[in-house]
Amino acid sequence: MLTDPIADMLTRIRNSARIRAEKVDIPASRMKLEIAKILKEEGLIRAYKVIRDKRQGVLRINLKYVDGESVITDLQKVSKPGRRIYVGWKEIPKVMGGVGLAVLTTPAGVLSDKTCRKDKVGGELLCYIW
Repeated sequence: MLTDPIADMLTRIRNSARIRAEKVDIPASRMKLEIAKILKEEGLIRAYKVIRDKRQGVLRINLKYVDGESVITDLQKVSKPGRRIYVGWKEIPKVMGGVGLAVLTTPAGVLSDKTCRKDKVGGELLCYIW
């Protein structure tokens, strides 16, 4: 049993991008689906879809490459099961000077850092992506 399924998702994406895989399959969940939606909206992946099976389903993410290099350079898990990190909307960090992306889980759902600042909502800082 995994203790941190979001960290597992990020590791699978990171490893697949480093070997230049076209797609990566991840056990599906609602939170992972919301993170994939944010990645698609920000242009970091080409597409995602949920493949239904007799268990929880599989989230298939098609990675995006430009000139043979992955659009996603790295992913870093911030809030961990043993140490949760919560920030207000004014304290949300700019990842890589604003080039990267922070993903937060808020009372309004899973949102990107830009959306959180615009909507003035804070929450748990899940991960950084650049």
